[in-house]
Amino acid sequence: MREKLAYYCSECGASFPKWSGQCSDCGAWNSLSETIVSRKKVDDRGRFAGYAGAESAIQPLNEVGVKEVARIPTGIFELDRVLGGGLVMGSVVLLGGDPGIGKSTLLLQGIVSLGESCSTLYVTGEESLQQVGLRARRLDLQGANLRLLSETRVERILDHAKHEKPNVMVIDSIQTVYSDALQSAPGAVAQVRESAAQLVRFAKQTNTAIFLVGHVTKDGALAGPRVLEHMVDTVLYFEGDTGSQFRMIRAIKNRFGAVNELGVFAMTEKGLREVTNPSAIFLSRHEKASGSVIMVTREGSRPLLVEVQALVAESHMGNPRRVTVGLDQNRLAMLLAVLHRHGGVVMYDQDVFVNVVGGVRVTETGADLALLLAAISSLRDYVLPQDLIVFGEVGLAGEIRPVQGGEDRLKEAVKHGFTKAIVPASNVPKRKIEGLNIMAVNNLREAISQI
Repeated sequence: MREKLAYYCSECGASFPKWSGQCSDCGAWNSLSETIVSRKKVDDRGRFAGYAGAESAIQPLNEVGVKEVARIPTGIFELDRVLGGGLVMGSVVLLGGDPGIGKSTLLLQGIVSLGESCSTLYVTGEESLQQVGLRARRLDLQGANLRLLSETRVERILDHAKHEKPNVMVIDSIQTVYSDALQSAPGAVAQVRESAAQLVRFAKQTNTAIFLVGHVTKDGALAGPRVLEHMVDTVLYFEGDTGSQFRMIRAIKNRFGAVNELGVFAMTEKGLREVTNPSAIFLSRHEKASGSVIMVTREGSRPLLVEVQALVAESHMGNPRRVTVGLDQNRLAMLLAVLHRHGGVVMYDQDVFVNVVGGVRVTETGADLALLLAAISSLRDYVLPQDLIVFGEVGLAGEIRPVQGGEDRLKEAVKHGFTKAIVPASNVPKRKIEGLNIMAVNNLREAISQI
């Protein structure tokens, strides 16, 4: 029996039996989305059949049995890093990214490697089996144990999966999968949500690990409903320019590990190759110039050395430009105001352009001090020492605040040959680090005096 459908307005929540272009209650256009309001899946007692169908019971927290989560290595160390140490059976991982950035390539490499230790199934909805085979041949992947399926109907996919009983399954992509329970086209919000719900339910019931490939919108967000990110266990985003050789995977959500972990890859003719020392690729090899400084950021548990460049030039417009690549533009405007008020350096008549080399996106506040020193270096046309690293948060009162993992950042800098560091006074380690001259600063004026 077909499920009962309804159409809900995303603006006001009104319900309608049929779809229309405009909500008659609030007047919003194209806001009605298809939703299943009742299911016929109940057990012999008339209860809804959930993930496992087990009886619910209340337990004290200290009586809940906790066991170590078993993880399976994917064979790709950088992917294991962002997953939290490996793939957890029964988990659902959503991988998003721009077209052509390497999502299918990475998962094909990973699932072929997993096929050596467990049963796998690769479901392709966008490509034919021949196209997948050609990619595997180009990447020199043997994949004798990998099973392939070209299908877009979620009910048939689950029927095949119940028969094959794979340990790991890839759905490429969730936007091409549809359910017969809904009348909307594949890729619609309701179809993406319903298909993902059935796949998540199957993963929990059968302890199957599932990778879902997701498309992104022009704004870089995952296409489809925002609830899709709440339904899965892990959300990974591919970052980086498709014209660049390097790719980065960042964990945005992970129920089985730390978030904001970063995995770095290099795209080659034979697929994605792991980069075990990413700091080396982000550091410039050319002769140092003014407006450039090396900072140590922290991505999850990994310290990362990146180069911050600034260009300060006289503005001929009424409103000077503030442009950032890889940093928050609003924070740049705020930091320049702090520099004017508490550092005595005026840039209200200057255009300021800031760039993080290598396509890295730095979201932490530890980049504040490096950004301001790079801007001062460009303004004064003064070249900072090549063996200097900088990090620290700048407060609105001009104070330099400490950042997390200061000692790990300093040790990473020493590994790459840096001998000088300007850091917040609270981040100075108790034990001296051999080969590193640490200059502790408490406020912005002290930091400026050091250069």
